[in-house]
Amino acid sequence: MALYEKPLKNWYAIPLTENINFNRHSLPFLQSWSLMEKRWKIVHPVESIVDRLQQALAINPTICSILVDREIDQLDKAKAYFRPKLSDLHNPWLMKDMDKAVNRIITAFEKQERILVFGDYDVDGTTAVACMYKFLSRIYEPEMLEFYIPHRYREGYGISKAGIDFARDSGHTLIISLDCGIKSVDHIAYAKSLGIDFIVCDHHLPEHELPAAVAILNPKQMDCPYPYKELCGCGVGFKLIAALANHFNIDEEHYLCFLDLLATAIAADIVPITGENRIFAWHGLKKINAYPNPGIKALIKLGNIQKELSINNVVFVIAPRVNAAGRMDDARKAVELFIEEDGERAMEFAAMLHSDNTDRKEADNSITAEALDMIRSDLTLAQKKTTVVFKETWHKGVVGIVASRLIENHYRPTVVLTQSGEVVTGSARSVPGFNLYEAVHACREYLLGYGGHFAAAGLSLLRENLEAFTRKFEEVVNASIDERLLIPEIVIDAELSFNEITRSFYNILCQMEPFGPGNMRPVFIARNVTDTGYSKIAKENHIRFVVKQGNISFTGIGFNLAHKFQLLKKPVDLVFTVDENEWNGNINLQLKVVDLRRSE
Repeated sequence: MALYEKPLKNWYAIPLTENINFNRHSLPFLQSWSLMEKRWKIVHPVESIVDRLQQALAINPTICSILVDREIDQLDKAKAYFRPKLSDLHNPWLMKDMDKAVNRIITAFEKQERILVFGDYDVDGTTAVACMYKFLSRIYEPEMLEFYIPHRYREGYGISKAGIDFARDSGHTLIISLDCGIKSVDHIAYAKSLGIDFIVCDHHLPEHELPAAVAILNPKQMDCPYPYKELCGCGVGFKLIAALANHFNIDEEHYLCFLDLLATAIAADIVPITGENRIFAWHGLKKINAYPNPGIKALIKLGNIQKELSINNVVFVIAPRVNAAGRMDDARKAVELFIEEDGERAMEFAAMLHSDNTDRKEADNSITAEALDMIRSDLTLAQKKTTVVFKETWHKGVVGIVASRLIENHYRPTVVLTQSGEVVTGSARSVPGFNLYEAVHACREYLLGYGGHFAAAGLSLLRENLEAFTRKFEEVVNASIDERLLIPEIVIDAELSFNEITRSFYNILCQMEPFGPGNMRPVFIARNVTDTGYSKIAKENHIRFVVKQGNISFTGIGFNLAHKFQLLKKPVDLVFTVDENEWNGNINLQLKVVDLRRSE
């Protein structure tokens, strides 16, 4: 599940959606988010620490300020940050129960047991299953292996009784679960009663009661000594693979070949790109751009990506196509895509996912439009601190995405519900900084079931309780939310003068990639910027900026900022990121303007 348990530093602007980006391809209903006035929060790290780091690195002090804010405050940390090394990865044997997991798999090999690799239906789960299945197939008889992805609508998230029954009927006596299982106490107990053992590889927060598995690999366990706690599900599975390779004296190349799949999981699952995740993502992107998995290569071709891929491309082009398989149909074909070695066959599976994604986008767009109409026609919602919308015909697979889109227009904790069989079910999304899970938990008297994390949740209820839940959810949020959280916030990393924006400065920024939660693309503010007289409103409500500070000028683009064009009549403060623009073979630095205000 693409959820996180706590607010992530600098994860302020892009909500938890799958294909939203502030560019010319943004959907029309994104305009409302840009029309909202936003809070500006400028980061101010300790100057003495910045000065010390700047002396050690001898690079632009503004870059040093950003690094210090990201807790990169010493020379050795900076070296590790700018030059991620696979040799800096932690020993997999440090993870609690790793020895138990490896020993149980060895026993399965020795006794010729059938093994089932079980994973969630999202990108993290399907990539994890593909990695584990492919690796085990190289060291064990492939006919003794099988993989299983639960159907999103027939079985729901995580370990399912249907999956366990499949294992029983197929003679599997060991299940390795990936990206799920940590909360499946009852289902794993049921499997144990059938003589089926579980190895759980998960990264979601454990609850007080743990399942009766042979081994539980999860660095978030309170007593797990593993140093890095933010691995995704695929990352935990990768650690098990690394430990198996170490035990059998298998060369690293036989599991490092999965780094492209792991980088895809890290990007899609919105885990912090810090520590080990940064190392995985950095090297994984190199593999994606040099010699990708045939399935990823096919998705790149269908996505018509001509340039070198960034994490952003993975999040907004690759991940939605993979997730769409589980949202609209059956995610099993996503695993089949990733384990396929033949390029032509991989393209066939990729085409299926591409088709699912087209269907997903159509459902997403139409449902979002309907939901926005509901909100605009209900004047009482303007006074509320929550949004709850329901329609029985909405597609269950996209309600989470729709909830995120609604927040971009109506910035409130949001629940989108639809009818699923005899019950109402749906997804909730939060605004940054508000604990949505606690709010949903407080409404549990009206719910049949619920689960989730700080920023997102899923829930189900009887239709007759819908009105009572809506009232209670509003009461809880109204009583507990900080009013400031209902105004979008832009976190600004540093003040930057135009004379600092040079090619060498930009090159250092590029070395800070891959960007993502915990290491977002730096956002800057420039004071007292004036229009040259050449700025203009471009099509689709954008501003094409030609602005100057002192005697230095830059061009830029501000998407959906046309309503602020009149501010350019006087000096303004610009909030922006630094980007490249290629036109007619010429490459120049430009500003990607996020917001602007009149200078004080």
